[in-house]
Amino acid sequence: MTDELTFEQAERELSEIVARLERGDVGLDDAIELWRRGDALHRRCLSLLDAAEARIEELTRVDDRSSAPE
Repeated sequence: MTDELTFEQAERELSEIVARLERGDVGLDDAIELWRRGDALHRRCLSLLDAAEARIEELTRVDDRSSAPE
């Protein structure tokens, strides 16, 4: 399940999958399964990055409001 992985865990596993696929030492069926897993990991990373970006934007807005002159 990818929903429980941290960004770092998902990125590490995705890198390992890419390396295996680039070596070309897996059969077609295994390559397809690795690609599917890699796609899920990629989507997990994007989701976590989007969430982090939203948090940063919110923190920036809060900081801008608190430092605005009264």
